[in-house]
Amino acid sequence: MNKRSQAASTLLFAGILGAATALNVAWAGAREEGRLLTATEVLEEVQAMPDQQIPDALLSRAYGIAVVPDVTKVAFIFGGRHGNGVLVVRDKLTSPWSNPAFVSLTGGSWGFQAGAQSSDIILVFTTKTGIEGIAGGKLTLGADASVATGPVGRQGSAATDMGFNAEIYSYARTRGLFGGIALDGSVISIDRSANASLYGKSGITASDIFSGQAPAPPATAQRFMERLAQATHTAVRSSPAPQADIPATSATQAPNGAAPSSEPPRTYPLEQQK
Repeated sequence: MNKRSQAASTLLFAGILGAATALNVAWAGAREEGRLLTATEVLEEVQAMPDQQIPDALLSRAYGIAVVPDVTKVAFIFGGRHGNGVLVVRDKLTSPWSNPAFVSLTGGSWGFQAGAQSSDIILVFTTKTGIEGIAGGKLTLGADASVATGPVGRQGSAATDMGFNAEIYSYARTRGLFGGIALDGSVISIDRSANASLYGKSGITASDIFSGQAPAPPATAQRFMERLAQATHTAVRSSPAPQADIPATSATQAPNGAAPSSEPPRTYPLEQQK
């Protein structure tokens, strides 16, 4: 093969490789947007069930909410579950929610069991401790932060008004049924590759996303944010631009009409390397 043919072959190979890479990036971005759409549907459907929905009294006190659709549990003596979802946080109960960060949920169990099932899981964080743990890389439910099965419906609302003894409340929807679920020992961690795909930035951290330092997410993220704001009765930002937890110059008013805080945005710890 002469030099001209070799050069032509090299250019052709480079073109094919570049096209394949571009298609892979586009597919990855579409996959992450699909996760956001599914999480939005789960949130809408759960809150449309008056007798089984998460109580408003609990949502109004949430510092973080994770929606993890299609968590698959497979068991035969030993059991395990895994799923991917999204997490949003806020520094104050009157602040708008941060842009979403992707997370994964993994857990195991032991005992006589067999079969497989898929559940939509929602976690409600009532303190900042759990949020800071996840931003640091990962959090073990029940060990790093206390977790309890969440109350539902009108009776659940009355129960949560009495006090919050757990840092995280867990819910699951399986085959149309919705209620609290035991998740002790499960690990929730940041999905770095999914976040890089969604925001188009390699090496992006959860701290970047939560503090508003990430690029603007796609419209599917804004739709999720709007549904979450409706469920938690909080303000909605009109722009899909990155949101700091509570910037000093924010013009967004709290739902009760209070003036925005003059405190600087909260800084979350950098993610630990695995």
